[in-house]
Order: sequence, then C-alpha cells, then structure tokens
Amino acid sequence: MDGALLISDNVMLSLLRPLLVTCLYTLLLPGGQGRIPGYNNGFHYQDISNGNGNGEIYFDGVRLHVESPQHSVSASRGSSVTLPCHYHYEPEIATPRRTRVKWSWLPSNTNTAPSSPEALASETEVMVAMGNRHRSYGTFRGRVRLKRSAPGDMSLVINELQLNDTGRYRCEVIDGLEDESVTVELELRGVAFPYYSQKGRYHFNFVGAKQACQDQDATLATFEQLFVAWEEGLDWCNAGWLADGTVQYPITVPRDGCGGMDLAPGLRSYGQRHRLFHSYDAFCFSASVKGSVYFLKHLTKLNFTEAVQACAIDGSQIAKVGQMYAAWRLMGFDQLRCWLVG
Repeated sequence: MDGALLISDNVMLSLLRPLLVTCLYTLLLPGGQGRIPGYNNGFHYQDISNGNGNGEIYFDGVRLHVESPQHSVSASRGSSVTLPCHYHYEPEIATPRRTRVKWSWLPSNTNTAPSSPEALASETEVMVAMGNRHRSYGTFRGRVRLKRSAPGDMSLVINELQLNDTGRYRCEVIDGLEDESVTVELELRGVAFPYYSQKGRYHFNFVGAKQACQDQDATLATFEQLFVAWEEGLDWCNAGWLADGTVQYPITVPRDGCGGMDLAPGLRSYGQRHRLFHSYDAFCFSASVKGSVYFLKHLTKLNFTEAVQACAIDGSQIAKVGQMYAAWRLMGFDQLRCWLVG
C-alpha cells in the first residue's frame, strides 16, 4: 500500500513538472503577459529583471551632463535675453532620446541660500517642455521659449524683460531616472538709488518701501545692485530696505554719525528687521524702458499740478524718480522733466 502511494506521488510530480516549467517559461518570455515589471529606458539602466531582485537597477555607464557656458547674464529691461543651457551624453549615443526639460526661477528678493532646500521649494516654474510640447507659467506665459539651435540646446529665451525677472534660473534636464541641472543668474542693467517718504526719513516699513519703489517705476534693490552702486560712488548715510528684508546703507567716506570713523568704507548692515514694525528708507532699482526723455521748456514756472498738465498736453507724462535715475545713468541725460512713452 505504501509502495502504491509512493508511485502515485511520483506520477503526480511528473505530471506537474511540464506545467511548472511552462509557467516559468511564460514569465521570462520577452514581452510576455507575465513579464516582471521594471524600468528600462534603453540606455541608462538595464532591465530590472537583471538586477538583484530588490528593485535595484544596474547603471550601464552612459551619463547625462547638463552645462552652461555662462553662469551670469545681464540684459536691459524690455529686451530679449537667452539663458544658455546644453546637455549631452558621455559616451555619445546614436539614437536621440526623449528628454524633458524644466526651467524654474528663484527671485532675487528671496533671503534663503540658493542651494538650500527652502530655496528649491520656493522656486517658481517658468517653463516645461518635452518634444514639441511645452507650457509656460505665471508672468512668463507667452514670453518664453526654448532656443533649440542645435541638438541638446535647451537655452531659455525670455522676451520683454521686466524689472522683477532678475534672479537665479535653473535648467533641469530629465531622462528616465537621470536628472541633472545647472543654474544661470539673470541681472538687469540699471541703477540703484535711495528713496524716502515726503514726510521725511524712516517712514517705510518693508511693505511700504516695496510699494514706494513700484510707484516710482522701480523695485526694491538687491544687495548686489546696491553693491554695484556703492562701487560706482554712491554714499548715503540713511539706512534703507533691500529686497531680501535686510536694512543697509552705502558709505564711501567714513565719518561720525554714519557708523563712525573706525569702520572701513562699504555697505553697513543692520541685518534682518521686522518687516511690519520697523521703519526705514528704501533703496530702489530702476532699469531703462522703451521711451524718450526730454526737457519740456515753459515760459513760466510750474507747480506740480501744472507740470503734470503740461506734460499731458504735450502727449507725455511727468517723469517718475526711477525713470529719471535710469535716464541719467543709462542714457546720459542731465535735464529731466517729462517722460514720453513710446
């Protein structure tokens, strides 16, 4: 009886073996319905079925490189600018890859370190593209495109540059599990200048200072913009807000009442101040705009209301402080009264 049972078991095993082999073979067939799921982009990584069984994918030696020949670009307000970004593979590949590119932007008015997690989290999407499909966002919508002058060229073209476009731009190229990026700093050519309330010095909190600069066709200056103005000779004893929420002032000639004689020339900083409760002046930044600046001659002296009307009758508008500084610094004018838009 035991022998018969043993024979029966062996017979059953022999009958099951073809079924087991058939099932296993089906699982390993390329393209079979039972194929082990895994990632395979054809170049960067081998199929997961060749891995270690724990989800690890083997790297096959082809690397994605993203580079920029310029890490800082300057341009004029209202113009077009190209932020260079190129990618390639090492070793080179024979078949074009389907890559995705994302351009993002970290504004100049942030006070976080550019490489910190907080800064990356606060980056704003500018444009994403994959193949011939692309999408732009926010204030960049309709103003940006990819240059694509050669294979691997993902340079960003920004048209009609605005004052608030300054900052650090990140070009990120994504191919499967590969993700590499490079940053390019965009600066506008312009002039930083001090500005204070008609009521006197130190009447602006941060919000008020920001609005005051906007009212004068300008923005709050960055540290870099104020530093350039100091290098060009700006000396101002009153402290003012900057775009990052710090309060500083430029001194070229040390003196009592402006930090003292013992401190070297430079930017004197009060550091971060409470943006609502503390009051100072403002350092604004203005760049050139489309238009013409001219001196309007008049037979008699004019008060402000009469000057506004005179400019309007002449087909223009009264010049703002930011426009005056920009025309003086960038256009060489030394007599400014009216701003002709055109």
